Amino acid sequence: MGSAVQVPGTPRKKAAVAGPVSTETREADPRVEQFLDIITTSLEDDKAEDIVVIDLTGRASFADRMVIATGIADRQIAAMAAHIDRKLGEVGHKRVRTEGASGSDWVLLDAGDIVVHLFKAEARALYGLERMWGADLDVPPEAPATPVE
Repeated sequence: MGSAVQVPGTPRKKAAVAGPVSTETREADPRVEQFLDIITTSLEDDKAEDIVVIDLTGRASFADRMVIATGIADRQIAAMAAHIDRKLGEVGHKRVRTEGASGSDWVLLDAGDIVVHLFKAEARALYGLERMWGADLDVPPEAPATPVE
């Protein structure tokens, strides 16, 4: 009698362990761009500073896009997070999880295929997510060695 081996953890944790899925085999949510537009527009309306969108497609298993923005004060950052959550809910995205919204230097919103990081300037500089995930750190494939004649 054979049975499948059960791996503990949530589907998201299992996906993280498995690593990035190629874009050819993973079915992308067609609403990602709509949600991304809602998020960035909301941040602009709330006077967020230095809004950056990083494309993680094929590079990370936890999300397709990462949005990073800076707020001046805890209250502004908490309001930005609440507005994003409400606006995504209005268009049918009901599963936004928020961490750190009760007065911290860093608020994280997990909207499935999009992860939003809202920072105070000092915390953003300290954690350096753009440096960690930015495309400028991608190592290009090595060119084949050419024989010297």
